Amino acid sequence: MEYRSVVYNAARDGKLNRLKIFLDHKSKEEVAKLVHAKTNGATPLIMACRNGHQDVVKYLINTCKVDNEQVGSVTFDGETIEGAPPLWCAAAAGHLQIVEHLVEKNAGVNKTTFTNSTPLRAACFDGHFEIVKFLVEHKANIEIANRHGHTCLMISCYKGHKEIAQYLLELGADVNRKSVKGNTALHDCAESGSLDIMKLLLKYNATMEKDAYGMTPLLAASVAGFSKIVEFLITRPICDKQETINALELLGATYVDKKRDMLGAIEFWRQAMEVRFSDVNNPLPKPRLKSDIAAYENAREVTSLDQLDDLISDPDDMRMQALLVRERILGPAHPDTSYYIRYRGALYADMGNFDRCIMLWMYALDMQQNVLDPLSPMTQSSFLSFAELFSFMTTEWRNRPPHPVGFTDIMAVLLRAVNELEKGRDQLNKVAVSERDTSHFNRLLVIIMHLLCLMCRLKKEMDRENDHTFKELVYRLVRMEPRGSKGFTPLHLACSRETTNVGRYPVCSFPSADVSQLLIEVGANVDAVDVERNSPLHIASSNRPCKSEVIRTLLKKGAHLDACNLDRKTPMQLIRGMSINDIVSPLNFLTLQCLAARKIVKCSIPYKGHIPSKLESFIEMH
Repeated sequence: MEYRSVVYNAARDGKLNRLKIFLDHKSKEEVAKLVHAKTNGATPLIMACRNGHQDVVKYLINTCKVDNEQVGSVTFDGETIEGAPPLWCAAAAGHLQIVEHLVEKNAGVNKTTFTNSTPLRAACFDGHFEIVKFLVEHKANIEIANRHGHTCLMISCYKGHKEIAQYLLELGADVNRKSVKGNTALHDCAESGSLDIMKLLLKYNATMEKDAYGMTPLLAASVAGFSKIVEFLITRPICDKQETINALELLGATYVDKKRDMLGAIEFWRQAMEVRFSDVNNPLPKPRLKSDIAAYENAREVTSLDQLDDLISDPDDMRMQALLVRERILGPAHPDTSYYIRYRGALYADMGNFDRCIMLWMYALDMQQNVLDPLSPMTQSSFLSFAELFSFMTTEWRNRPPHPVGFTDIMAVLLRAVNELEKGRDQLNKVAVSERDTSHFNRLLVIIMHLLCLMCRLKKEMDRENDHTFKELVYRLVRMEPRGSKGFTPLHLACSRETTNVGRYPVCSFPSADVSQLLIEVGANVDAVDVERNSPLHIASSNRPCKSEVIRTLLKKGAHLDACNLDRKTPMQLIRGMSINDIVSPLNFLTLQCLAARKIVKCSIPYKGHIPSKLESFIEMH
């Protein structure tokens, strides 16, 4: 272990002499073991390539005979890339001479990371033109896309590397190829503001396509706030009058919410209004929403230049206009629609106007639940934002009048979250479950645990009717028998310190005796086990330090102190930070039946078929 770290650190830091001291006198077998060992997910060769130590790379490959296509984890700009081969690392970091040496030693130029990113795409990302040319000259495939369907041309356009984009186009790169979500290189230019590259793509016959959200490059530029691209595209014959109007109105909304330029927004909206009525015989008036929206304070979009002029005197009305425009043009399914509603709500919350915040967020949540899959990360983000807001309101804002949050507010969100979890469970039961689906299900379940904890804070203020309504919902959750990662039940989560870690901001602290008590009260099984046969008591006992109140709660409700997990460990053996006698007297929770069961197991006495089935499961627990 010590030598492995020394070799890894020397390669990472480019200390060739230190590397030789440790490796030159060792046998081939020892050398092979050390140079292929991983530290923090990466091998010595990967780190040498990542950090540009050419002499170390040559030594490891030529002298130590390292496999130059080994893969590992490497970090770029704070993002961890999994399954990255050495050539990818050198290309991404811009080390041309190392790239040349690896290719000379037959490293695969098209070998990808786990996300299907090639060394060529890595070089395109950061604009390493010489490496791009070298790899292409050595048969790198310019059309291999990553798992999202993004090609080398797309990433060059997005990052603004015109020279590379032109080179790829000259090689015949598919200018109209679409990603998994339907965007093209033109969309990438629009989203990054690269007008020169956009003109280049159009020269190579790029066409205006819609992505999966129905967004054209023109609308993408409007949403991103790049007015020069919008002004360029609306003058072209390919852009009709309605597209021009939508682009200008969206650009105005962006200037309100993203750039906070009210005068600029008014000017773009004025241009859009003038285009609407430029043909007196065939005007294009704004479509009306079916009904007023309470979350927007029943605001309506302006329909004339006079009404538009009046807007500038009321900044809040301007902000509601921006939300109305965005929802009408982008639709409820587009991420920006709900994002800016939540953003506006967050600004109200910062000012202490929680009612306006909750109203806007609830409207956005309803919108998301109507159009997105049950386990959508976007919906989960909304639930988590509610949990963080309620936590702040019930702690730091708790003693400021008026009382900021009550039963109805949290209950409304909790009900929606449980409904979402139930729909997500039903969906998972119908299709093959992926690791991502399981992760999303677990995250939503954890968020629900925090909402339950927040409700427990209000428990003293609940009347009998509200308390009954709340417990009915918790009972429904328990009866659903949801299982998170590692097979955790809600009671396992209530007893786990890891449940605390749900987002960037603190919500509730776990393990929680209040949530554990609540779940048990409505029927949660204290002896349910996860995939490693850990009961909630095992989980509670494994926390460091142990929370004695949670352990006592479980034991009083019949949890077995001597039940064994797969490693034959009991909760009594797992308790950390204090003696079991400091928490409870073990003799009060060990029955003769438990002792007999443990003796049967210890002595391997055959019992199956000789005793009632209920007793068989009791013995298996021990």
